[in-house]
Amino acid sequence: MNMSVTPVAPLVADPRRRLVVFFFLMFAMFMATLDNQIVSTALPTIVGEFGALERFGWIGSAYLLATSAVMPVYGKLGDLFGRKYVMISAVVIFTLGSLACGLAWSMNSLIAARVLQGLGGGGIMVSIFSVNADLFEARERARYQSYSSLVIMASGSVGPILGGTMSDLFGWRSIFLINLPIGILVITGLALLLPYRRPDRQPKIDYIGAILLAATISSVVFWADSGEIFGSLFAWQSLAIVAFAVVTASLWVQVERRAPEPIVPLRLFKDSSFPLFMVISLVSGALGIGMVNYYALFLQTTTGLSPSSAGLFFIAITSGIVMGSLTAGRLISKTGSYKPFSIISLSMAVVTMLVFSQLHAGTPLPLLAIVMWMQGLGVGLGQQAPIIGVQNSALKSDIGAASGAVALTRMGGAAIGISIYGAIISSNLKSVAVDIPGVGRIQELTPKMLAELPAASQSAVASLYSGAFTPLFYAAAITAVVGLIAALGLKNVRLPVASGEKAAAKT
Repeated sequence: MNMSVTPVAPLVADPRRRLVVFFFLMFAMFMATLDNQIVSTALPTIVGEFGALERFGWIGSAYLLATSAVMPVYGKLGDLFGRKYVMISAVVIFTLGSLACGLAWSMNSLIAARVLQGLGGGGIMVSIFSVNADLFEARERARYQSYSSLVIMASGSVGPILGGTMSDLFGWRSIFLINLPIGILVITGLALLLPYRRPDRQPKIDYIGAILLAATISSVVFWADSGEIFGSLFAWQSLAIVAFAVVTASLWVQVERRAPEPIVPLRLFKDSSFPLFMVISLVSGALGIGMVNYYALFLQTTTGLSPSSAGLFFIAITSGIVMGSLTAGRLISKTGSYKPFSIISLSMAVVTMLVFSQLHAGTPLPLLAIVMWMQGLGVGLGQQAPIIGVQNSALKSDIGAASGAVALTRMGGAAIGISIYGAIISSNLKSVAVDIPGVGRIQELTPKMLAELPAASQSAVASLYSGAFTPLFYAAAITAVVGLIAALGLKNVRLPVASGEKAAAKT
């Protein structure tokens, strides 16, 4: 079955206006994706004000959970009702959620506000990729999609640094309230400049499918977090969550087969590229987004760097992402081929994770920076391939749903990766008897406390953490191998030449 997309006229004909609209879209994406990581370095301050240390992990998980659950729904709503008003609605919800976070009066109210924020954030990320498909033709889109992927990864890299700085200077509430003026600016710009393209069909929303898919996704993400709650990912409570996810997933498939307008059309899976890209996107989320916090922890515990000094090493990752993403975007736009970039990206991920597993306490800092740069370069090279690939293989009427599925698996991979990596570190630290002068519970050792320890104690702590990180990096390498196998299975497809280039070639 040929599912190639027939080129259509861009939504915005004027190139300058198109760039301005794209600029507003990037503002919205930076705002939404930044909140995945910016809260991490402000968590100790928040817990110090509200208490409830046992629930602090849910501040991040609640956002990822809500974001992942609604992504496919927003993609389908855009297909049915048009991208413009769905996109604007998502920004409004996210902005109101940010205000609620900034005004939170307790840990529970903050977690609830993060859910509201995530309900908008998921829609922003999905809608942006769908709007890009309307703004740009396939090969031109590859270049601009690289900028979108760059914003996602760059915001994830600078988030921990920016969150800590703003929390110290202006208080933790500022990391949420800063979204208000940005959100208002984006809403105004899109309302004035983004045209509305009416869909060709009557809206029929698959409510049951949406609920079942949200329940399945929420269960999977909740299971990944259940190790901290129930003590193990294989506790009977955790396995009950898995069983519930299997039941809801099975029901969802049955509903989607009969729904006139399914949330994720099962016909997408007829093209082998779609499920393979779902695997690749899941892996890229776990490696590119899920590892960010653990790089920071690795640097601070094994080298003795302060949080601000460790944050500077994220410049290496960000610069690698910039170079990789821009290079891949231009080459995909020129050649029309995206499969090689997925293979190169995941091959580099396997190598860098294995190199990380061999690093130890006392490793020269320049070597750490080089390995982090290589990791960023690999992430950048592969970021736009999944979204470009699925949009090219999907029918025009399914582009929103296909884009939503890619964004969903990427964020789901990040959420699952964060939880599993944390469980690996925690289990390895608990299994080692700690008898270091000046150290009580090593899990409660902050960078400031570590800096005040005697040199011998600092060295012992660094070695202990280095050993705990080794299995984490091995697990990440195995994850990358899974993605690489999927990338090797992709078909060799070339993107269609833009209609303007075809006309120029004929003259």
